[in-house]
Amino acid sequence: MTAALELGSGESGDNLLARVRTVLGRRTEGRAVALLAVVAVVTAFLEPVVFTSYPVTLGRIALIGLVALGLTAVILMGELDLSVASTLAVSGVVMASIESLPLGIVAALLVGLMIGAANAFFVVAVGINSFIATLGMLFFLRGSAFVLSNEEPVRLANRDAGIAFGKPFLGPLTPRMLLFIGAFIALQVFVTRVRVGREFYAVGGNREAAYDAGIPVTRRIVTGFMISGFVAAMAGVINTLERTAADPTAGSTVLLASFAAAIVGGVLLTGGRGSIFGTLLGATSLGILQVALTLSGVQVDVQNIVIGLVLLLAVITDPNSVRGVVGSVRSLLQGRSRA
Repeated sequence: MTAALELGSGESGDNLLARVRTVLGRRTEGRAVALLAVVAVVTAFLEPVVFTSYPVTLGRIALIGLVALGLTAVILMGELDLSVASTLAVSGVVMASIESLPLGIVAALLVGLMIGAANAFFVVAVGINSFIATLGMLFFLRGSAFVLSNEEPVRLANRDAGIAFGKPFLGPLTPRMLLFIGAFIALQVFVTRVRVGREFYAVGGNREAAYDAGIPVTRRIVTGFMISGFVAAMAGVINTLERTAADPTAGSTVLLASFAAAIVGGVLLTGGRGSIFGTLLGATSLGILQVALTLSGVQVDVQNIVIGLVLLLAVITDPNSVRGVVGSVRSLLQGRSRA
């Protein structure tokens, strides 16, 4: 009986390990969890003040995370949106240029929606690759931001509202962080519970099959780009309120970090795989990393190098990439052995 119990416990242990492996294999957030653990441990030893400077750390996470969440909606369908950082900048300038704060916020968000619609038009109607289309939009919007602002920061007419917006509202949480949490919940529900959002995965996984299944692929792509533009504009509004001024150079460091957050979080560049939760983990990791590097006196250019290395590491450690490399090596070795 003892042997039977030991055998049973061994089998149950093996079954548990098998289930854990299966669950981890199905999830896409493994790299984000690993990066967050490493960043948190290293930061706790080298720059522990990061975890006590809640407004700064949480604010950076929210800024990167907001843009990354919008990007995730586009990347899930196998498309790219390189214009998000410039959308952030130009929407902030539009908002600050209008004396009425509520009207300025509405105008900025509408600008974000129109930019998303324009990107979608070039991709689905004109047929331009999303990388090229949004790259062109990036330069166009950045130039527009400089022209509209006369190449200098535009101060808010109601600076008191901006100052009040930047103060903690609920414990250490500022309105920026609360809006980020709200955006995260909304997009998480959208892509997991709403039919339109779930179809983003089908469009990115196999576009021809999505067409055959009757999914309105064009409309889904338009929706994704408009979500990305709207969320980037929201980030621009929040950034302008907290700084009480709109800077035409704003968001220059956000594009790389937000892309890295999405990719580290397990979003596949070719579409069809990823999660909003994974992007949240990636944004948290990179937000903590950026704040730690800033407090350590590391220059922005060097920070971009570090983030670029993290992004490269995330791409080359993707299971699909690893399997491709292993397959290529095996084919090469087999070819040499036959020769």
